[in-house]
Amino acid sequence: MTASALIAAAHELSATVDGMRFAAPVTHVYNPLDYAGEIHDNYLRRYGEGRKRVVFIGMNPGPFGMAQIGVPFGEIGTARDWLGLEGPVGQPAQSNPKRPVEGFACKRSEVSGQRLWGLFRDRFGTPDAFFADHFVANYCPLAFFEDGRNLTPDKLPAHEQRPLLSACDAHLRRLVDTLEPEWVIGIGVWAEQRALGALGDVAGLRFGRILHPSPASPAANRGWSEAASKQLIDLGIW
Repeated sequence: MTASALIAAAHELSATVDGMRFAAPVTHVYNPLDYAGEIHDNYLRRYGEGRKRVVFIGMNPGPFGMAQIGVPFGEIGTARDWLGLEGPVGQPAQSNPKRPVEGFACKRSEVSGQRLWGLFRDRFGTPDAFFADHFVANYCPLAFFEDGRNLTPDKLPAHEQRPLLSACDAHLRRLVDTLEPEWVIGIGVWAEQRALGALGDVAGLRFGRILHPSPASPAANRGWSEAASKQLIDLGIW
């Protein structure tokens, strides 16, 4: 069963990255595969079964999405009301008072997730219709903070990136071996580059990217859904 294989791979990745340490300016590291692991397992169990034609790969957890509930791009309302996910959420090993983990009680919206899942909801209607051929995962499972500021993994020094990226590459290969997609689509340039680096030797696998839906991107704020849809249509995926 593919979902069981994905869950086993996620648990192994979680254990591997849990032992990694990061120096200043990183002040806090969150591993939602650990403290929100039950919800992440539910996501994989419910939507990770069977072969997928397209796998979307994001960068790492956002502070108000996956860092809260363990679901990639997990905007709270969408994860609860459209994906139908629920479950208990614990606490990180070291909580950041400026970025508390409140689980489904979090009142902040993860705009990137709202945009991404909103596009899929509008096009496919139901989660089952979307996940019949598609899947969404994050490349790196850790969220990094410099005090209250979100840090992305590409900003880490090279000697800290190397073991992290190695573990994430290995997990991505297992994910693709399990789901056997035709396409891997990076959500943003960095995710596409990481996918190419990890999977470039996989015979027949095709790669592409869509604009990242972050509100920090001026281009994403000028009609992200339309831009991403056009990119997928131009690739021949939709």
